[in-house]
Amino acid sequence: MRKTLTALMLSLPLLTPHMAFADESSVLKAKLTEIATLKAKFEQTVTDINNKQIQKGSGIFALAYPNQFYWHLTEPDESLIVADGTDVWIYNPFAEEVSVMDLNQAINASPIALLVHRDEETWSQYSVTSDKGCFNIKPKSIDAGVESVKVCFDDKTLTEMVLQDQQGNVSQFTLSEQTAIDDAERAMFKFTVPDDVDIDDQRLNAIN
Repeated sequence: MRKTLTALMLSLPLLTPHMAFADESSVLKAKLTEIATLKAKFEQTVTDINNKQIQKGSGIFALAYPNQFYWHLTEPDESLIVADGTDVWIYNPFAEEVSVMDLNQAINASPIALLVHRDEETWSQYSVTSDKGCFNIKPKSIDAGVESVKVCFDDKTLTEMVLQDQQGNVSQFTLSEQTAIDDAERAMFKFTVPDDVDIDDQRLNAIN
């Protein structure tokens, strides 16, 4: 299940070809522009293709523009994903392993990237539709690990994210206690590799 959650987040958000998509992309981008930083608690529920619940969890979610992301699952098993603006670090304390990849690898794989990445080239890789305060985002590439992502707002507050993978698993994340991030908290976007852990360096420019 840990691998599934990692794929959902990274594989943890479009301006062509139809005018309707362009307009809705612009609305979503405008909403995200108002969120320079965000920190919140989340409750997570994962269901399979038969709508059977296969996991519940909770943790802390944070983001900061540009290209910084923090995802700390604390229950039921701990895992941590940190995007520091250049690289993405995925830490599995139980396995005592850290994986690291280029930020662009994660951006190309996941609609979640749109939350912290606003250039037109990245947005052009996805199509966006909206419905009752929610935006449905789908990658145009059939090779993406995520089938779709839905992000929902209450006015200017991001309240929910729903991710569906290509196997039909759905992860729903409900956000609460949302605040902006102060300068002292920005240290969360800097990952320090713990002692005595294995490093799986998947960066494209890694030296073999």
